[in-house]
Amino acid sequence: MMKRFISILFLIQAFFCQAVFAQSIEDYEASKARLEKEIETIDRQLSDNMSKSRSELSKLTLLQTKVRNRKAIIAASDRQIRQYSDDIYLTQKRINRLQERLDTLSDYYTRLVRSAYKNRDAKVWYMYILASDNLGQAFRRYNYFKNLSSSMKVQADKIRQTQEELELEKTSLRRLKSEAEEAQKKRRAELASLEKEEKQVAGTISTLKRNRAKYEKELASKRRQVQALDKEIKRLIEEAMRASEKKGKDEPQIDYKLAEEFSKNKGKLPWPVSGAVVDRFGQHYHPVFTNIKLPLNNGITIAVAPGTEVRAVFDGVVKQIVVMPGYNQCVLVQHGNYFSFYCKLKTTAVKAGDRIVTGQKIGTVDTINGETQLHFQIWQGTKPQNPETWLRRR
Repeated sequence: MMKRFISILFLIQAFFCQAVFAQSIEDYEASKARLEKEIETIDRQLSDNMSKSRSELSKLTLLQTKVRNRKAIIAASDRQIRQYSDDIYLTQKRINRLQERLDTLSDYYTRLVRSAYKNRDAKVWYMYILASDNLGQAFRRYNYFKNLSSSMKVQADKIRQTQEELELEKTSLRRLKSEAEEAQKKRRAELASLEKEEKQVAGTISTLKRNRAKYEKELASKRRQVQALDKEIKRLIEEAMRASEKKGKDEPQIDYKLAEEFSKNKGKLPWPVSGAVVDRFGQHYHPVFTNIKLPLNNGITIAVAPGTEVRAVFDGVVKQIVVMPGYNQCVLVQHGNYFSFYCKLKTTAVKAGDRIVTGQKIGTVDTINGETQLHFQIWQGTKPQNPETWLRRR
């Protein structure tokens, strides 16, 4: 009974380990697919702009994002390979245990067979029982011969069951080893791609170093565009908040309930688009000229495929649609005392005053200077927030 219980626990443990492993592989494949899609989007933007005059800094940003994604794929691949290694080890351990059990069962079965062979003549059995000193001894001898046959059958069934379990584990081991070899092969391919991409990064850095004056002028122009955008966003937000705080009959106050709901969803908001974040929130320094500050980024910039639709991250009211140099059309949505801002749009599917819901189409992303990228911001009152802390983890 105890051995059977241990066997059941053993099978449950094996099943649980396989289920966990299968889930980790599924998560890995989903993450890898997303990262590869982002790399494909970046490749398209780089390819589309080969014949155009583009900022080398922008090119470097795309390449560095691509390298970052590639490294993330390789890191995930390393974790997957380690998982394969662990599972192969555990499977081999289960095989060894099953083999030991099978050897023990087979040895015991052999002894039963030998005993049955010695007493194979039914007449000998019969005479052996009749030669008993008393009825009790005769009954015991009868049961011995009866149980010997039954024990042989039970033992044979145990051997067959153990053999089946052993073959299943061996099949699983062969599959794991094959998948592990394939994972290793893919990892080597990813490393080769990474080496090539890092050379492209190095080449772009060399170009930047040779033309510092030119790119400092480009940065100055970009800085003016960013400052103008931030100034306009702040003005629009202040205007919207003043209007919401009026207590006139026809002027609603700030929707504090909506603001509270928005706040509760920090870290859970859906992404406005699916793509690679190529420029992150905050103050950063130039990746080559490390003493030069880049324009302060009050949001994030996401590289996407041409024609990508932009979706609202939460319920709210469209306050304004403005056009800004370098950013094309921009949509400001109010969520109580929170605001989301969607820039670099080619078309808009909403107008000022519209009440919108989470996931509703805002518009489509434009291609500006060969780059299809959404610039997205979140503000709490007049304080910019890091959007990545508000959006759900991918």
